Amino acid sequence: MARGKDKLRRFAENTTFRCMVQPEFEEIFHKDHRLKGRWKSEFFGNDHPLVLELGCGRGEYTVSLAERNPEKNFIGIDIKGARMWRGAKTATENAMSNVAFLRTRIEFIASFFGPGEVDEIWITFPDPQLHKSRVKKRLTAPPFLDLYAGFLRPGGIIHLKTDCRYLHDYTLAVIEGNRLPLEAANADIYGTGFADEKLSIKTTYEKKFLAQGVPITYLRWRLDGRSGFDWIEYDLPIPERDPAADADG
Repeated sequence: MARGKDKLRRFAENTTFRCMVQPEFEEIFHKDHRLKGRWKSEFFGNDHPLVLELGCGRGEYTVSLAERNPEKNFIGIDIKGARMWRGAKTATENAMSNVAFLRTRIEFIASFFGPGEVDEIWITFPDPQLHKSRVKKRLTAPPFLDLYAGFLRPGGIIHLKTDCRYLHDYTLAVIEGNRLPLEAANADIYGTGFADEKLSIKTTYEKKFLAQGVPITYLRWRLDGRSGFDWIEYDLPIPERDPAADADG
């Protein structure tokens, strides 16, 4: 009961945060949100580059990136408001003007951002969706990449940071199979010394897997205007056991 009350308290507090945008379903279903194409001018009040974190969870990565890059605007996106509360509260308490949180499903993301509006996308530790029936639910699957291409500026970058080697390999197959420009691929960013300041940001979830000795992988690539592209779908044999699958269950 206490946990339920705490969740309700967080939901209520979310409504008081200026940095938290929580549209009703009717505002975005088959229609554009009022901020589409206007995030920089109407929400942030500047023309700085716009960076999204998809599936931001507690917002730890979004907030940390914003702290390190005050010259950019950051929006963490997730559907779980009780988790996002932590990031929104931190941003509010620290008066961070370059941070926002958007509570919505990633499937509806095209309702929020216009062509070329977004400069960069981070996908950090997403659910790998390991069941064969959920391949198209992966945030790096072609249906999602096609959505991102509709609003990511030409030359805009996508980052994937994950503890799931299967998702890393699957995404790499999608990138290479569709001849997308690949800028970086590393299967163990800490073991190889590849992690820079941004990649060394560690969420609570990441710290848990590092303590278990699970390597953290990374991919960086571009879409270069592939919206409406005739995508090639890929899949790989599902592993019998994956640490990320155990966590997501």
